[in-house]
Amino acid sequence: MREIGAHAQSGTRWMRRTSPLPGERGVGMDRLRDFLEAVRKHGAAQGNFRGLLHILIGRRVALPDGTVVSAGMTWRELAAEFKRARWDREVVRELGLNPADLPPRDRQRFWYTAIAQSGIHSPEAAAAGDRLVEPLRSLGFVVGPAPRSSGDAPAS
Repeated sequence: MREIGAHAQSGTRWMRRTSPLPGERGVGMDRLRDFLEAVRKHGAAQGNFRGLLHILIGRRVALPDGTVVSAGMTWRELAAEFKRARWDREVVRELGLNPADLPPRDRQRFWYTAIAQSGIHSPEAAAAGDRLVEPLRSLGFVVGPAPRSSGDAPAS
């Protein structure tokens, strides 16, 4: 860790954590970015954007050797990744949303709002995610099962 600044009022110092190993920071995010790029390049989620959101937020995505690509993420993290990847904003039309009705200038806020209005916790979103499993497998990614809702618990 290294010191990078001081708080003016209290005189306390704040620290930023940095990886002690070169190249170690963000390795998992690189896998996620590779995943998103493969999905975009091959059109795997075309017509099934809700399914992609469901998978990225609530499921485990791994490589065939078991290396984790994503173990699920928050809406905010996913919005930041779509912003970084410069994902096509028109895709929100698949969710029944008009891009012009979403925050136009702040891309992260745009994606966060789209995710919030997408209905990713619905049974339809889980089914859409299930439909996307095979196309992602053909790209070399293994997608875990959908998370169980409280209504899906086995009877005892």
